Amino acid sequence: MYMPFTRAPAFDSAYETTPFVSFLISTTMFSSFFSAQDPTAPNFRPVASNVEPTELLGELEQRDTEWACAGGINTETQIFYTLADDGTSFWCQVIHSSVGLWYPQIQFTCKVFNPKTGEHIWKSVNVSNFVTPPPGLDKRSSKSDQFSITYKAASPDSDFPESYTINANLGQDLQIALVTSRPAAAHGFKLGKGPQGGYSYFGPDKEKPEGYVVHRFWPRYQASGHVIVNGAAREISGPGMFVHAIQGMRPDVVAQAWNFAHFQSNALGGVSAIQMEFTTQPSHGRNGAGSGGVVVNVGSILLGGQLASVTAETRWPDDKAAEGSVVSRAQHLNPEKDPDTSYGKPSEILYTWKAPSIVADAPGEVSGELKVDLGSVQAPKGLIEKVDVLGEIPYVAKMAVNYVAGTKPFIYQWVNPATLTVTGPDALAPGLSAGVPIEGTLYNEATFIS
Repeated sequence: MYMPFTRAPAFDSAYETTPFVSFLISTTMFSSFFSAQDPTAPNFRPVASNVEPTELLGELEQRDTEWACAGGINTETQIFYTLADDGTSFWCQVIHSSVGLWYPQIQFTCKVFNPKTGEHIWKSVNVSNFVTPPPGLDKRSSKSDQFSITYKAASPDSDFPESYTINANLGQDLQIALVTSRPAAAHGFKLGKGPQGGYSYFGPDKEKPEGYVVHRFWPRYQASGHVIVNGAAREISGPGMFVHAIQGMRPDVVAQAWNFAHFQSNALGGVSAIQMEFTTQPSHGRNGAGSGGVVVNVGSILLGGQLASVTAETRWPDDKAAEGSVVSRAQHLNPEKDPDTSYGKPSEILYTWKAPSIVADAPGEVSGELKVDLGSVQAPKGLIEKVDVLGEIPYVAKMAVNYVAGTKPFIYQWVNPATLTVTGPDALAPGLSAGVPIEGTLYNEATFIS
């Protein structure tokens, strides 16, 4: 995620975007002008501010996953990440980008990667006649000439109370027919309760922010359907996660780096662990410009098919305090300079989670740890690709983006077998108090922007 996560007009749709690239390209050529303020006043309020450890879970309301389609500089996306039972990594997304006075740009993108065969399919198309809500539906659904995504609610006592049906015709070479269904106990969430839950705000005035970032999650769904490639149907069946995200400002102003982790396993009746993390630019922190580099992380652990904990952590660059009662972080280990990108590619990443259980009859602490081996620059493990964002857009646009933003973004994407070790109340799973290793699959991204 992510996030890390379309193009400005006149950008050729043949060029690749990813969930993050889509955010970056569409808005990075524009800037905002803000009124003068106390230069030492806090100008960033992370999502976990003033949220107690027992109040991290924010239940999703209908409006949380409705399309906002806001004007100004806004990029909004729905992303469906699936880790199929046969090892295939599949994701698809819709991106709605507003960039100043231009008409919104809407894209549908998808990527299929099979680590066993090396098959790598990428598709990104500009869509026409985008509508939300479609006739007879609400704004959780959308459609265009090229796709339809239909939200459906079942009875509250159903095993799968809500779902999305995705149908897309992206050309003669690629079509998608997929249903993603949320299990009843795998509750969707945002960080914090109420209408402001999930939001990080930028700017000195929270009531009139310069910008914001917000994420809403389904930590686990069950996908079933097909991807049809050149007339041949490939089954897609397995668990996944859904995120609805909005960046209400230029992405290069939001963050200098992102981390995203998505782990799924069918063990213990269904396990998932997710994280979305970003690090602010130096311009935004608790003492104004120059106090940035704030690390914001939101995550969750799902055990036995039910959401067990929600995690969130803010790490301020000037605060060296020990870990608190809630931990949510991604740590790059043994970085090695990559001559292809000039960034320090991690050889390993350690993801950690710790928070109170949200399951009423299983009180206690739930913690998790996952370390993934990503190999070296010369001998990578699980690398799908290194996406050179500026290399994927036309030369003129690249010069404009590089000049205005001063960025050189790259995105590393991996998929690997992984082991998540979880500790928690035995009421959640037998033997959990002693720690249980869970085998599964991890899709993760590391994004470097500047």
